[in-house]
Amino acid sequence: MLKKFEIQGIHANVDDDLKKHVTKKIATLDRYMSRHSRESAHAEVFLKESKAKNNNSCTCEVTLFLPHQTIVVKDSSHNMYTAVDIVEGKLKKRLQIYKDKHGNGRFHRHLVARFRRKTG
Repeated sequence: MLKKFEIQGIHANVDDDLKKHVTKKIATLDRYMSRHSRESAHAEVFLKESKAKNNNSCTCEVTLFLPHQTIVVKDSSHNMYTAVDIVEGKLKKRLQIYKDKHGNGRFHRHLVARFRRKTG
């Protein structure tokens, strides 16, 4: 679970059920990070609710601060729980890209060593 985790509601009441849902979905994304980035990862969740005349929309915006990059994911839906679920899916994909890009290099070194052994 992420150690630094903040939930803020803008024009929305954040009750205990919503906090539990957000914590379950967003705070447990650390399993998709490397160990190095887990230690310094920090997440901010902004839950916004806009009540326009004909358009009630709920927006979930998550800012995830990682060692080499900041990931911002935002999505809107008619229901706050649905918006959180969609953002979780997007964050999983973005974290996989981050992990591939900023991996520890161990796998790459292992592959290069195997090719050198076969050819040499």
